[in-house]
Amino acid sequence: MSLENREFLQEIMRKEIKDRKIPISLGKTCPVKCTFCYEMDHSYRQTFDMPLTTQEDWDFILNEIIAFPTRATESWVLGGNEYMEWTDLALHPKAMEWIEEFLEKTDKNIIMFSVGYFDPKRINRLAEKYPGRINFELSVITLGAYRKQLMPKGPSVNQVLEVLDGPAVTSANFYSFGPGTMSEDAKTIAKINKNCLMWMGTLTPLKYIDEKTTTLMRQGKRFLADESQKIYDMNLTNVQMIHTESDITSFLNRNKIIKTFDACELDKKDWVVMAGNVHRVLHMFRRGRARFLYVPNDTLGGDSDCTTLLTFSDVAKRITNQRVIHLPRVIMEKSSNDERDISGVSFDDFKERFPRVRFKVLNKVNSDLSNKKLYEKGYLKNYVEDYLQNPLSKKFEAVAHPN
Repeated sequence: MSLENREFLQEIMRKEIKDRKIPISLGKTCPVKCTFCYEMDHSYRQTFDMPLTTQEDWDFILNEIIAFPTRATESWVLGGNEYMEWTDLALHPKAMEWIEEFLEKTDKNIIMFSVGYFDPKRINRLAEKYPGRINFELSVITLGAYRKQLMPKGPSVNQVLEVLDGPAVTSANFYSFGPGTMSEDAKTIAKINKNCLMWMGTLTPLKYIDEKTTTLMRQGKRFLADESQKIYDMNLTNVQMIHTESDITSFLNRNKIIKTFDACELDKKDWVVMAGNVHRVLHMFRRGRARFLYVPNDTLGGDSDCTTLLTFSDVAKRITNQRVIHLPRVIMEKSSNDERDISGVSFDDFKERFPRVRFKVLNKVNSDLSNKKLYEKGYLKNYVEDYLQNPLSKKFEAVAHPN
């Protein structure tokens, strides 16, 4: 490899590292081929083709990471890069060796995402050796009859259960796909691992998800209430959270949304950008207090309906004769913190397209707020007691989005 080429690759790695990512690459598209994968089409953001990470690359990565100060509340992420395609990095032949070296040579914590390809004995032994430093978020997805359809090349159920049976897995995510899916998985997981956090809900079909998978995802949403009620009635010891429905999340956080909206001190003639989840809340509780510029998630498409995932391109399609528009800060908080949306478009470039429009940023509506409230109210107990059992939720669901 030429010096110029190596310097370019190292610059990409540095960008990832700046965002507290551990930029390992498989050097190819993820071989797991999950049908629901949100990375199936990542054309909405710029990514760079990176070759298979070598030992020389890893030495560079580790030395760069070591130079960063350690913060107690901070973890380094293995999986979910910004400038590289997402792949299941447990499939890298040296992944376990490098994870162990990371834990041995640094005092930093690590978050890992995988569908379960790690050697069960080895990953659990590491968790015992470095207690509290590994946050392993296992994508179980489903253990039932739909697993083969959704994960044709995924690890076997037995492999996943072996990984679960130990201290390594701190959280397991799995979803509703119909009757007897999420609830049965919850029962199985709780029996094997009484300590891991359960992430549950539904998967949201985006525009490039195939029709068969989309139908299954939507079926899961129809049965989410029944499946959640069954789990609620089980009274499991595991912490149970439901975070995958933006409408549910916004309704459960309606009081904070309203309070934050009021704190922005908008005039009734002010235009304010929002996706459908927040629009429903404000339409119900603050109608007429401002002019709500509803913006669909066209970039991701499908059933996506969340302000955090809006892009400047989405907003641009809804601008007509407005002269002043208020934008939530959360739209421009791509992890690099330089006022870019999830597709990588900068706020400055967006503003240049509309020289006659004045954009004002609502700094109170930011990622810190949305992430905090996601966790704070995202318990399955809250969903059952404050959504399913709350008559207001039916009125909320009935609010139609503007054309």
